[in-house]
Amino acid sequence: MGIEKIEMDDCVSSILITHEEIVNKCKEIGTQITEEYKGKRPLLIGLLRGSVPFFAELIKSIKCDMEMDFMDVCSYADTHSTGVVNIIKDIKSDVSGKHIIFVEDIVDTGITLDCIINLFKKRKAASIEICTLIDKPEGRVRKNVQPKYCGFLIPNKFVVGFGLDYNQLYRNLPYIGILKEEIYRK
Repeated sequence: MGIEKIEMDDCVSSILITHEEIVNKCKEIGTQITEEYKGKRPLLIGLLRGSVPFFAELIKSIKCDMEMDFMDVCSYADTHSTGVVNIIKDIKSDVSGKHIIFVEDIVDTGITLDCIINLFKKRKAASIEICTLIDKPEGRVRKNVQPKYCGFLIPNKFVVGFGLDYNQLYRNLPYIGILKEEIYRK
């Protein structure tokens, strides 16, 4: 706890979700995915870079056959969505006829996910679902983007930690906290 306090004082005003709460939620979601995908062998696609800690924690609790791959997709600059989705790294797997679960750190505007869901429909995926650690529905621009598996609903605050970043920083915090405004309002 002492380490978290020192880190928190540097960049976050408060801890919104503790590490223990994240781990427990990952177990819960992993159990749900296991039950719903037995015999289907889902392909979990992590959206880089933010999803990595959540992805790693989540798959520990998935007890059915599964595959995994990663995409690097970007639509943010600084703290705002640009509205333009760029695929920096595509997956290597063929998705035709497969059950896809996109694993995301946060669903905010929905612009990125809307774009890649449409792409994967064209690639003839059998089914497509979204699994996110954080859902921030107040910021949703694409209302059709709704996660099936959701860790936590949060208010419209700028959060960091457990994969979530500000200018590539703070991803390594073991919890999710509200970033101090003075850091991003320089």
